[in-house]
Amino acid sequence: MNPRKLFAEFLGTAFLLIGVVGSGIMAQTLSDGNIALALLANAIATGCMLYAIITTLGPVSGAHFNPAVTLAFALRGEHPWSAVAPYMIVQIAGGIIGVWATHMMFDQSILQTSTTMHRTGGAQWFSEIIATLGLLFVIFGGIRHRPDAVPPLVGLYITGAYWYTSSTSFANPAVTIARGFSDTFAGIYPGHIAMFIVMQIIAVFIGHVVLNWLFAETDD
Repeated sequence: MNPRKLFAEFLGTAFLLIGVVGSGIMAQTLSDGNIALALLANAIATGCMLYAIITTLGPVSGAHFNPAVTLAFALRGEHPWSAVAPYMIVQIAGGIIGVWATHMMFDQSILQTSTTMHRTGGAQWFSEIIATLGLLFVIFGGIRHRPDAVPPLVGLYITGAYWYTSSTSFANPAVTIARGFSDTFAGIYPGHIAMFIVMQIIAVFIGHVVLNWLFAETDD
């Protein structure tokens, strides 16, 4: 396994979580209790970070930064199965390190778990299926028709998905796990992580069937 690819996935996922959690902390601090304003700032910062890391690290590793995306590429035969576990491990590790680095930047306790951000119930679980399926739709549709547009497409999609999903669009098992280690605006209660991930993986398999047909290279 190419160590540069693994480090790119680690670094990119770390910066993704720095963007998510750091902007969440800053937004909550400056918004004076206005949750809508805090969410808007959080969404914009996350979208910008995604654009930056996909553009810069995509040529190195493919810029998955997401175990669900890695699994989706493997199911399509576009990512070796032998590299699936290594990618997922460094993505999760990078996400957690990114959260810890963010806590250090904001002079917070490094080791935390979320105690207040309860994200559960059928509506939020279904939201994670839709959010993840939409992300895969944007990625594979972009690759099929406009490969150069994938970075802005993903950034814009996630920025919007923060607002039109009740779960605020985690759509990423590594992000979901890492956010459980932050007792901040961007956190998720650890007991609610598993079902989010189950829904995200279900979306991968739905997407594999639907998107392979939708974006087939023939008209048959």
